[in-house]
Amino acid sequence: SFSFSPFLFFLFVFLLIGFTVFIYRYTVPQISSTKKILLIITRTLALTLLVLAIFEPTLTIIKKSILKPTTWFFVDNSKSILYDDGSEKNQKILGVLNELKQTEFAENTQLKTFGTKISEINIDNLDDVTFKEGSTNFANIFSSLSESNENISSIVILSDGVITDGSNPINSAEKSGIPIFTLGIGDTTKRKDIEIKNVIYNEFIYAENPTTLSATILNDGFANRTVNLTFYENDVLIQQKNIVLNQDGIQNISFDFTPKSSGEKKLTLVLSALEGEYNRTNNKKVFYINVLSNKVKILLLAGSPSPDLSFIKNTLLADDNLSVNSITQIGVNKFLENNNRDKLLDSAEVLLLIGFPSKETSSELLNKVARFISEKNISFLFILSGSIDFNKLVQLQKALPFASLGVGNSYLEIQPNVTPDQSKNPLLQNNSADPIAAWNNLPPVYQLFSEFNPKPESEIAARTKVNNVPTNKPLILTRRLGNQRSIAVLAKDIWKWKLQTAMKDQDVFDRFILNSIKWLNSPEDKKRVQIRTLKKLFALGEEVEFTAQVYDDTFNPISDAEVKVRLKNDNDKFELNLNSLGNGLYEGVLQTNKAGNYSFVGEAKLNNKLLGSDKGLFNVGEVDIEMMDTKMDYEFLNSLANVSGGKFFNVDQSKSLFKLLSELNLKSSKEKIDTKEYSLWSNEFLMIAIILLFGIEWFIRKREGML
Repeated sequence: SFSFSPFLFFLFVFLLIGFTVFIYRYTVPQISSTKKILLIITRTLALTLLVLAIFEPTLTIIKKSILKPTTWFFVDNSKSILYDDGSEKNQKILGVLNELKQTEFAENTQLKTFGTKISEINIDNLDDVTFKEGSTNFANIFSSLSESNENISSIVILSDGVITDGSNPINSAEKSGIPIFTLGIGDTTKRKDIEIKNVIYNEFIYAENPTTLSATILNDGFANRTVNLTFYENDVLIQQKNIVLNQDGIQNISFDFTPKSSGEKKLTLVLSALEGEYNRTNNKKVFYINVLSNKVKILLLAGSPSPDLSFIKNTLLADDNLSVNSITQIGVNKFLENNNRDKLLDSAEVLLLIGFPSKETSSELLNKVARFISEKNISFLFILSGSIDFNKLVQLQKALPFASLGVGNSYLEIQPNVTPDQSKNPLLQNNSADPIAAWNNLPPVYQLFSEFNPKPESEIAARTKVNNVPTNKPLILTRRLGNQRSIAVLAKDIWKWKLQTAMKDQDVFDRFILNSIKWLNSPEDKKRVQIRTLKKLFALGEEVEFTAQVYDDTFNPISDAEVKVRLKNDNDKFELNLNSLGNGLYEGVLQTNKAGNYSFVGEAKLNNKLLGSDKGLFNVGEVDIEMMDTKMDYEFLNSLANVSGGKFFNVDQSKSLFKLLSELNLKSSKEKIDTKEYSLWSNEFLMIAIILLFGIEWFIRKREGML
């Protein structure tokens, strides 16, 4: 194809041929006919190629191929299949697979097992179907689809439908566009049983501060029976309650819990067994919580006394989980408090900069604060109060979530404008029925006539509105860069929010300040070296997988570190080296057949220099999650099939399924068209050919002495 009409191209070529023949009809001096013909051909080819380049020709190659339909057949390879419920699930699965071998579409079927991971197996060798995997992850099935270019006509999942790991894949199934046929296996009969279904607890738990755990207890067929529910911390008895099981079959039982120290804690709830229970494995629930330090050290740095400072400080002092100190400038080298400023700064975990720095702030103090923020990656909340000195603020510019341009001297009255997409923002939550409306109805505050441009990695939590007209100017900004977090409130007199909301019995102001502290002090962002197990509870014999992330001081990934994990249980010690995957990621696998509680400490070193460390807990063999729920989940398997356009079959209906798959494969062939385009006009060889042809012509003319 050409960018201009092909007719014009051929017209130009015809004219060029005529022009070339005309100019070489008579030559001075006269040359032989052979050389004339050679010159005409050379000039014509060179000019033709030049015109070809001008017309920008594109060569398009279209390749058409037929893709045969493929069925992906997934077999549940988890330990729950071996649970003896009288239905012989494992034997039935092997029987279905042997039937599959005999079908006409078997050669176009990919057989895979799933559980902890996806594995492809040979249909003629079923030794890999061992039913020994320690979890059942359906989400991995749909993750594997994106990696394939095959014409997948259908997916078959042979399973009991009990998810013990990963997310619910219903949405992924609906979006896949591939019909999913589920083969359900297992018993759906209701049995007499009691179980601990789940446990609810606060996300932030502090040492030496009481909190509440709520356990949901289910019972079927044991109403009015009495059981004991026992609560353990690190296998030490904390509390025990006698429970009378109710007629409804569901009840919530609460425990008051006050952790004595910070760190990761293993908590266990155990229901006493009753005679006639179908499954006693689900009488125990083991989970881990991370208890934070009981006092988060907060330091307020204020450029001058102000109502904003007073209101914010009072809010912080009312929270027993916070240790609050302040440094308030009242003049050049004069401060309201008589304290050790260097010591307070060095020990602070979160900074609040309120109108800081001011004109009175010394270079020495400002340099210390700037160095403290940059070197220790301390998170901070910045409030743009009236005493701010923008010339000095430049020294903190690198850490701020915004850049200020054209700073004015006058203020504009503004109100918050929070859009619905921020309804889940943790900073903006409050006790109002409609938290966003509460923010949008706050009284006006004052913002400088200035340009505040959010940095690329910043997010706008709230914008401004003037006289109820929304603007695009930011009011509240958040920023996460590496392991540092920052928040900026670009207005002064925000204390007014406290007065109005207090009259309405709303906690917008207090919750915003306290939520900001929690967000800034998030423990996940504090470590340059993070080492984790993929989960906390492993079945006996299951591989314990470790992952690690390693970063330098500026939070750039380090891929050539030495990462070593030391583990121990009650009797043994282990050591594991993690392998680099690149981009600061590492992984390793521990294989152990010893049950018990495990603790680990991991270190990352580079050139024998310690980069950081991490620690954690996990358990092997105490609770087998695959045995917690052994009944077939018909509702899930049926929904998975229906949302994708497939159908649910019981395992005894496998022949009907195979007949349907045969019919589906007959009409599921797809035509694949691959198109490749080559821009000939931009090819360097075309330019070389043109230059070479003109060079040959010039050489012949020069040799013959032609004009």
